[in-house]
Amino acid sequence: MPLSAGDQLGPYEILTPIGAGGMGEVYRARDPRLNRDVAIKVSDAEFSKRFEREAKSIAALNHPNICQVYDVGPNYLVMEFIEGAPLHGPLPLDEALRYAVQIADALSAAHAKGITHRDLKPANILVTAHGIKLLDFGLALLSRDGDGRERATDATATIGMTQAGTILGTAAYMSPEQAEAKPVDARSDIFSFGLVLYEMLSGRRAFTGDSAIAIMAAILHEEPERLQAPPALQSILMRCLRKSPADRFPSIVHVKEALLAITSGMGTPVERIPSIAVLPFANISADKENEYFSDGLAEEILNLLAKIRGLKVIARTSSFAFRGKEQDITKIAEVLRVQNILEGSVRRSGNRIRVTAQLINADDGSHLWSERYDRDMTDVFAIQDEIGQAIAVALRVHLGRTSRHYIPAVPAYEAYLKARHCLAAFTRESLPRSRDFYYEAIALDSGMATAHSGLAMALVCLVLLGITPAHVAMPLAQAAANRAFEIDEASQEAHAVSGMIAALYHFDWNEAERRFRLATAREPVSPYVRWYYSFSYLLPMGRGQESVRQCMRGMEDDPLNFIGGFHYAGALLAAGHSEAGEAYLRQLSEFHLSLYQPYYLLALSQAIRGLHKEALTAAERAFGLASWSATTKGLFGGLLRCAGEANRANELHDELLAGEQYGAPMGLCLFHLCRSEIEHAAEWAERAVEQRDTKIILLMGLMRAFRPNILHSNSRWSAIARTLGIPLAILNE
Repeated sequence: MPLSAGDQLGPYEILTPIGAGGMGEVYRARDPRLNRDVAIKVSDAEFSKRFEREAKSIAALNHPNICQVYDVGPNYLVMEFIEGAPLHGPLPLDEALRYAVQIADALSAAHAKGITHRDLKPANILVTAHGIKLLDFGLALLSRDGDGRERATDATATIGMTQAGTILGTAAYMSPEQAEAKPVDARSDIFSFGLVLYEMLSGRRAFTGDSAIAIMAAILHEEPERLQAPPALQSILMRCLRKSPADRFPSIVHVKEALLAITSGMGTPVERIPSIAVLPFANISADKENEYFSDGLAEEILNLLAKIRGLKVIARTSSFAFRGKEQDITKIAEVLRVQNILEGSVRRSGNRIRVTAQLINADDGSHLWSERYDRDMTDVFAIQDEIGQAIAVALRVHLGRTSRHYIPAVPAYEAYLKARHCLAAFTRESLPRSRDFYYEAIALDSGMATAHSGLAMALVCLVLLGITPAHVAMPLAQAAANRAFEIDEASQEAHAVSGMIAALYHFDWNEAERRFRLATAREPVSPYVRWYYSFSYLLPMGRGQESVRQCMRGMEDDPLNFIGGFHYAGALLAAGHSEAGEAYLRQLSEFHLSLYQPYYLLALSQAIRGLHKEALTAAERAFGLASWSATTKGLFGGLLRCAGEANRANELHDELLAGEQYGAPMGLCLFHLCRSEIEHAAEWAERAVEQRDTKIILLMGLMRAFRPNILHSNSRWSAIARTLGIPLAILNE
């Protein structure tokens, strides 16, 4: 019988379901004795021996890239709870190699204990903030242990777990010997490792087919398409994927050594791309309100460096996450995965500024370059250019021409920096201030293309957050974007905003695609552009995996950005990955305690999937943080009614029904959808479409993933999809 939130299992309190598989149900739970969250896998009685095998397998291992077992109960395992997302490709070459080495190292530790995983696949490999975690040794084969206390021959284990030729594992990641139900050893994992590496590099599976039988036939008889990869890496990959175990590497240790030889230059070298993070410059002015200026100066230098080909630059939000934290430069560089750190300070007094900057090699803490600038405010743009040029020289990369198309008036530039500062905060209070500062900057200097495109983005964000009605803000946003085009026809931000307006306001998907293609045509592409492309176009069009990939590409440059993480979680959910998407939302909520969006989307996903009790907990948190939001109000009210709290639920319902709040139809739609009142929900969804409430797009994406029967069988919901111009099913990619 499934467990629910609040149930006790031994000393553990169940918090929420995580997922289910062939080996049992999995829950997130709390261990009150050690005050930590854990993952619990629960088995029916007939699986107890299988779970005992898994317990012995994982408990024998102690490795940073392998999930740890903490406890074993009569029919359950207590394991390390891991926040992360399943491995997805394609990945940049250096990142794929780094993950491959970690996976190989984890497997080598398992093989040294006589344990073969036998179910290695991307879904069992989580990417966390600290690297790879290998999960689910549920099919692990214990052939012998290192101390010789217990020994099961291949034959014995094969009879016990694959009797009568039963095939365990996932077809697309099986070795040929698994596909034929033959005995396996550690070399089977090497073949599966090769399949995972192939997918990391290419973003597609090595072997495909219309059925599991067809896929296994391809594994047995076909060769994968060769990839565009360095010859040494191609050689490693092909050797891992040889049909005969005898022709593969003799051990995973040899695979790891071959991969390390590539990264260290002993084989065909993989060039190490220079990388840098620009930390927020410290504001040491007497007026602490000048923080916007010191932030803006650092961001402008960051944007200048981002134009350098061959230099990886971490975006603003992730770099600025370390503001005010006394952390070692080496640790910061490790988290952001960069080799160099730029830090500095700004002192402003009247019309004079003093800027100090220093470039640090994170590997050894040495200073590669430092300088101090004492100038007039009018020289602020020259200071930025000089710092950029000095860094380019120090890192031996080519900055190119730094001449600016337009130098704005300094007062307008200050207002522009204030606007960017408020936009980055992305709160109900900061977004209207951002809009007003953009208007101020334009009034002071109407020739700034970035001020017009920034105003367009701020106006659209006011709609996304449900603050300003779409019919008010979207036409103004398009006018601002058009003015930006008049000044700079190649404006990336203006093209992205125009794509969002075409998609979310006009439902003109051809124009949206055209605009986003223009926005992403030239590198560097802003992470925000990738995230808005994912949410506004790819997700509605049912292109779930591509939506996830665009989010991940943006997060490579800005890994700690909340907006990127939120869009990534939404993309995972809309692609049908409920477990990974909801886990990522929980992680976001722990890092961003004051933001309601992770709780709202978690509650919405759980409610659509019928997990009303769990959804109520998240919805209550969302409503507590954003009681002003019509959607949080409607979702919370609907779940309260499901829980039998009619009086409180009716109060929220009546507030939505009586008022003229923008977003009220969407809130009422969610209220009725929670109660499975499909026709009433559709009626309010139609009104939400009339309002051009952008939240209807995400709702349709989640329903397409988890409740497709409603979209297909109910004529009103099918008509809503036709009005929006979106497909009824997730596309096969």
